[in-house]
Amino acid sequence: MNTTTTTTAAAAPAQADAIPKAAFDWIPLALVPLLALLALPAIGSPSSWLTLTVAGLAMGMIVFIIASGLTLVFGLMDVLNFGHGVFIAFGAFVATSVFGAMIGWSDADSLLQNLAVLFCAMLAAMSVTAAIGWAFERVMVRPVYGQHLKQILVTMGGMIIGEELIKVVWGPQQVPLPLPTTLRGSLLWGDAVVEKYRLVAVVIGAVVLLAMLFTLNRTKLGLLIRAGVQDREMVESLGYRIRRLFVGVFVAGSALAGLGGVLWGLYQQNVIPQIGAQVNTLIFIVIIIGGLGSTFGCFVGALLVGLLANYVGFLAPKAAMFSNIGLMVAILLWRPQGLYPVANR
Repeated sequence: MNTTTTTTAAAAPAQADAIPKAAFDWIPLALVPLLALLALPAIGSPSSWLTLTVAGLAMGMIVFIIASGLTLVFGLMDVLNFGHGVFIAFGAFVATSVFGAMIGWSDADSLLQNLAVLFCAMLAAMSVTAAIGWAFERVMVRPVYGQHLKQILVTMGGMIIGEELIKVVWGPQQVPLPLPTTLRGSLLWGDAVVEKYRLVAVVIGAVVLLAMLFTLNRTKLGLLIRAGVQDREMVESLGYRIRRLFVGVFVAGSALAGLGGVLWGLYQQNVIPQIGAQVNTLIFIVIIIGGLGSTFGCFVGALLVGLLANYVGFLAPKAAMFSNIGLMVAILLWRPQGLYPVANR
């Protein structure tokens, strides 16, 4: 009896060690440097290539921030939220108010003061859009869980209502959102010209990516989120309240959209009530390319979209608007579930 018990106990660790670990798929990630290298001979000038590459990475990082929250909502909650753009718009307009209230700091020739204004604008935008996201989920999304057609109609209606509220508060006209003084202009890297703000956007995007990957992969909350994406029923059977998790994810996704709205508004240097609707299609392209519910896939997809948009815009401006759709079609023909598909999706 003791021999059998000992043998079983000794075999358990061996069996655990024998469980194969899934190897990380480097092929989709390798598409990013491959795309950049293929663009170099087409562009010709290394300095122009470097300028376009940094611009593409900055655009990709901003799009990733905007889309990252929605990809979790899409993957975990199975909600087709076509009203995601309204949180982008609210974030951008809140930033205009913060910059207007802190105009002295924004126009100061001090990097610390300029960064403080940017931080306050991002914090205010995330707070406001998180609150709006909570109300949006409770009033509009919650009654239509599991009903995709109604989700599309209701969330699109919510975006229209949100845009009209923005017009009431800030007006229907275009509102300028100039960059802080020390973030204007460019840096020279040899013959290449790189805008300062684009470098800031890349850094902010990298911080958001690392924070999300740490939360999803190294915390209990992240484990529940990833488990909920793959098997909601199992998480519920373990006694966790998946509905509260849904609300938290929706609020966090709305806050990230607000943060992205600030960065996108500064990227455009002006905002309009329809700013969110303008990038909605781009966001869904990124999510589909990356794989529904995949944060890292969303990141890789956003970088590919940003780089391709800048390269094609330089080489063939008339084809720029179709380049991302062509990229999505090519990716789906290769991998129908996206670059990093989530199990059971």
